Amino acid sequence: MACNSVKEKNKPQEEEIKNDFIFATWAHASDKFVKEEWEKKFQYYDSLGITEALIGGNAEVLKQIVPLAKQKNIKVHAWMWTLNRPNDTVANQHSDWYAVNRLGENSLEYRAYVDYYQWLSPFHPEAREYIKNNVRELAKIEGLASIHLDYVRYVDVILGADLQPKYGLVQDHEMPEYDYGYHPIAREGYKELFGVDPIEFENPELSTEWRQYRLNAVTTLVNELVEVAHESGHKMTAAVFPFPEMSRQMVRQAWDDWHLDMAFPMLYQNFYRQNINWIGFATEQGVRDVDFPIIAGLYSPALRSPSDLEQAIRLAREKGAKGMSVFTADDLTNEQKKVFVKLSKEFE
Repeated sequence: MACNSVKEKNKPQEEEIKNDFIFATWAHASDKFVKEEWEKKFQYYDSLGITEALIGGNAEVLKQIVPLAKQKNIKVHAWMWTLNRPNDTVANQHSDWYAVNRLGENSLEYRAYVDYYQWLSPFHPEAREYIKNNVRELAKIEGLASIHLDYVRYVDVILGADLQPKYGLVQDHEMPEYDYGYHPIAREGYKELFGVDPIEFENPELSTEWRQYRLNAVTTLVNELVEVAHESGHKMTAAVFPFPEMSRQMVRQAWDDWHLDMAFPMLYQNFYRQNINWIGFATEQGVRDVDFPIIAGLYSPALRSPSDLEQAIRLAREKGAKGMSVFTADDLTNEQKKVFVKLSKEFE
């Protein structure tokens, strides 16, 4: 059994798992709280049968959102960007906190793929403490369903097949500019342990030790964040790549070794040029690999066909997911909304 089976003493009391199938959505909050906007949004979510919202925003705004959601019996999760911290005014003052690729390029100065890719290194102790403090700040909010981690991984060493052409890439091998984890602290620690600097590897992708060493850095960070959340009585969830083995290969993310209360694998089949059945396959694999609940993440623009959306939701449920979360309910078509209403009532 994976090490996520270890239960900490401070873990929140487990709630009885019901047969209900959760309907959730990711949502963004602006820096300014407007009560009327959120009242309208939660009324809309409620009309679709959505009972959980993963909301990205600052702590002050989230504190005001939670009571409004509660009026509609909607649970709020604080959606936190973890290692990817674009335009973070505190982190930006510490260039040594940032991840480094195989070419020695710092993620603050060299932004792989897109400008908002500004990744902290899980090897830097001050960066890790800063991330813990971000969790502690969110943990002050009363009434959260969880603190929800996102971007808790490395830069994509391999993009999904459908994304590569958008960047003019053919990633049939691990390209050095996208191969991260070579922070000086990481290299020094690895050399001390194994007697070799990983920057000297001719084919670093062939070293299982070097890959596992980097996986461990993220895993220990996540499990320390879980402890911080649990100490304050909060649950910890995370948005993750589709299933653990795929996550390891694409973004060096071993989420089956994490002590989460729930995971939200992002099953965006179009990114990988897969069909709807792949959503069921990925769900089933994730359910097999971990001992905490899985909520299937679905990408609404790739499920414009109401029949595809309905099939995806039914497959996720059939293969063991305890719910689904859509990115995002705010851009659903009228036909998609009808599917939500229909299935949320059917699954009650």
